[in-house]
Amino acid sequence: MHSHPIASIIDDDESVRIATSSLVRSLGWDVRLYASAEDFLASGQIADVACVISDVQMPGMSGLQLQRRLIDDGITLPVIFISAFASDAVRRQALDDGALCVLSKPVDGAAILRCLETLQAERGEP
Repeated sequence: MHSHPIASIIDDDESVRIATSSLVRSLGWDVRLYASAEDFLASGQIADVACVISDVQMPGMSGLQLQRRLIDDGITLPVIFISAFASDAVRRQALDDGALCVLSKPVDGAAILRCLETLQAERGEP
C-alpha cells in the first residue's frame, strides 16, 4: 500500500523522464517511469496510478493515442502532457479528451506543481 499518490511518467527521452521524476518526487509523489506508452500499458500497474505525465510525440504509440486507448478501455486517469511540439490542434485534442494540462518543453517545475495541485484539489486531497 502506498502512502503517496503514484504518477507514471512516460517519455522516450531518458533525461526528461529522470528530471521529471525528480521534480514529481520532490512534490511528495511516488513515481514509475516508462520509456513508451506500450511499456506503461503492459506494466499491469495502471489501476493504482493517480496521474499520468506523458510526452505527446514518441516512437510507436503517441501520448494522444495512449490517452484515447485508456478512454476506450474505460480507464479515466488524469493526464498531463508535455511536448516540445504542442500545436494548437494537439492541445485542443488533448484537452477535449480530458487532459488535465498540456505543457511545453522545457517544462517549468512550477507548471507541473500547479497541475498536480489542481488534481489533488479535485480529488479532495491536501
